[in-house]
Amino acid sequence: MRIILDAFGGDNAPLAALEGARLAADKLPGLKLILAGRQEEMERCAQAHRIALDGFDFLEAPHVFKMEMEPTTILKENSDTSMAAGLKALAEGKGDAFISAGSTGALLVGATLFVKRIRGVRRAAIAAVLPTPKRPFLLLDSGANTECTAEMLENFALLGSVYMQKVVGVERPEVALVNIGTEENKGGALRQEAFARLKANGRIHFTGNIEARELPGGNCDVAVADGFTGNIVLKLFEGLSSMLLGLIKGVFTKNPITMLGAALVSKGLRGIKKQMDYSEYGGAPLLGINGIVIKAHGSSNAKAIFNAVRQAQRCAEQRVVETIKENLQP
Repeated sequence: MRIILDAFGGDNAPLAALEGARLAADKLPGLKLILAGRQEEMERCAQAHRIALDGFDFLEAPHVFKMEMEPTTILKENSDTSMAAGLKALAEGKGDAFISAGSTGALLVGATLFVKRIRGVRRAAIAAVLPTPKRPFLLLDSGANTECTAEMLENFALLGSVYMQKVVGVERPEVALVNIGTEENKGGALRQEAFARLKANGRIHFTGNIEARELPGGNCDVAVADGFTGNIVLKLFEGLSSMLLGLIKGVFTKNPITMLGAALVSKGLRGIKKQMDYSEYGGAPLLGINGIVIKAHGSSNAKAIFNAVRQAQRCAEQRVVETIKENLQP
């Protein structure tokens, strides 16, 4: 299996990409990793940090797509960046999946126009896996489409159901529509029409509306939202998780007595930290694209990159794109 990695996407590139790729190559059998970017710079970085590059292939790309660049410029002015090179290689069949921690907007534009959408999908969606004490859930769209139709939300529900079933292993994913109340008549025309469509679709295990306060309780497997709402939920979720972990740390490091208490419950605290750590989930797949594209977090470290590679590998093994195509047939 060949996985293409944008070695220059993200805040910690190329070091995090090289370290994560090395972990993946050592721990995940049957992989061929292709690193997109400036090979000479990667070799210098690897030498400085004693990272072995044996077994890797390189896809030379002279430039980097920077976060402040206009996403649509990936098509022409910035078509020689590591992100563009990786997406083109995926579209040409030179890899089975592509991963980048770079610009979300550029990745979405590039994936849509280079790799193309699956037939029947009007818009691709960013699907973020979010942790809860009960079970992780998939939130989509998480920011790709700020304005949606009811048909698009129905599409997102189907895409999310297939992903949770094939990649996460949920036999019958429960799908909920993010709304301001649980009653069927809540929300505006968009959500009321989406509710009706989701309820009528026999391929979706629709459980009704869900309020934002219920999401951290793990009360669904797939949470469907327009990109504007989904992105707000995602950012608030990340911020609250970080704040709560900080408060817990503050309580247990306040004085010698609380530090002793922390030692007594250290195993449980490590479990909570791991459960709430975004890097454990790798990244957010762009569902609806005719190829496996994973958006890793911009601040990804080596562990996050490793898990993104593992996530991409599982998507390929489980034939997620092909299964989505099959399930979108009338």
